[in-house]
Amino acid sequence: MRRCEALKGDGSRCQAGAMAGHPWCYNHRPDLAEQRRQNASRGGKTGGRGRGGLSETEDAKKYVRGLIARLLRDEVERGTAAVVFQGINTLARLIELERRIREQDEIEERLAALEELQPDNTGGGGYRNWHR
Repeated sequence: MRRCEALKGDGSRCQAGAMAGHPWCYNHRPDLAEQRRQNASRGGKTGGRGRGGLSETEDAKKYVRGLIARLLRDEVERGTAAVVFQGINTLARLIELERRIREQDEIEERLAALEELQPDNTGGGGYRNWHR
């Protein structure tokens, strides 16, 4: 894996891996500065482990319960309800995918930050020596 070409504040080279097709890691790509700022401002605004969108989930549950009640009262045709539920299931899968992508991005960011803290990557430091 290619290393980031950026220099850290102390003049040493960043030890994080460069992103595919770029000479820098996530933390040093200039074109991602705004995204990093937005991610940092979101810190603490979502629940632990990336649980955001609770109101969206609650709204969806209310909608589903209401649709079920209307279906049971014969206010909605069965076929229409079936198609709506298929759409809801697709939406739920997309929300879960979005959550996983967000979680993966956060893990990569944290890993890059940890890699930057390593004094070198020559085998003298690194994971093997962390647990001694």
